[in-house]
Amino acid sequence: MRKEQVFSVRGDAELITRAGHLFESAQAEFLCGARDLRTWSQPQARAAIRNRMRATDSTGFTSRKLLSPVALADEEDRAHLRMVQRKGAAVRISSSPMPHETILIDRRVMILAGRHTPTGREYTVTTSQPLVDGVHSLFQAIWDTATDLNTYLHSNAPHLDADGRLILQTLASGLTDASAAKRLGISLRTYRRRVADLMAKLEADSRFQAGLRAGELGIPRKK
Repeated sequence: MRKEQVFSVRGDAELITRAGHLFESAQAEFLCGARDLRTWSQPQARAAIRNRMRATDSTGFTSRKLLSPVALADEEDRAHLRMVQRKGAAVRISSSPMPHETILIDRRVMILAGRHTPTGREYTVTTSQPLVDGVHSLFQAIWDTATDLNTYLHSNAPHLDADGRLILQTLASGLTDASAAKRLGISLRTYRRRVADLMAKLEADSRFQAGLRAGELGIPRKK
């Protein structure tokens, strides 16, 4: 792209065709700010970003992902963010609204996600340095007040009493409901009600997910 160029594209296919090479050309810094994981979720756009993530462990390269709490809506999204962290990216959660869903590359290229249209989402791509610097400063200001992903998850961990932790232990042991209820000295009906209450506290859709969620939040399964 030529210096100071600004252009718009519509839909992920056109974005990748005209600007996809920019994802691969990042040398020092790759920043991504979004409300959730759907902004850049189309296969082509997400694949390009994932390719960039593979290089985040290289020396001197910085990759940061700034998201709202909506990004933690389900286990699949949280698993994706943990994968991004394992690949070397820093992830923070901010309750401050982000005016633009943005990708910044090496502080020289900016991609802004715009409104949805019947033919796809609109994106604006620019190398205008004043625009890039301005949004970079805004990103940094929100980043400085945001919370690290792990800290955010742990700070929002639900309180579990001794009974709740015992229920987690029985779920992890693989016991049948009847055997677990007998071990705890409660009725089968009471046990199942407590399991349902525990899953609700952990925002889990299944017993397996409850175990994953407990580990993610740093809640031990045993006392």
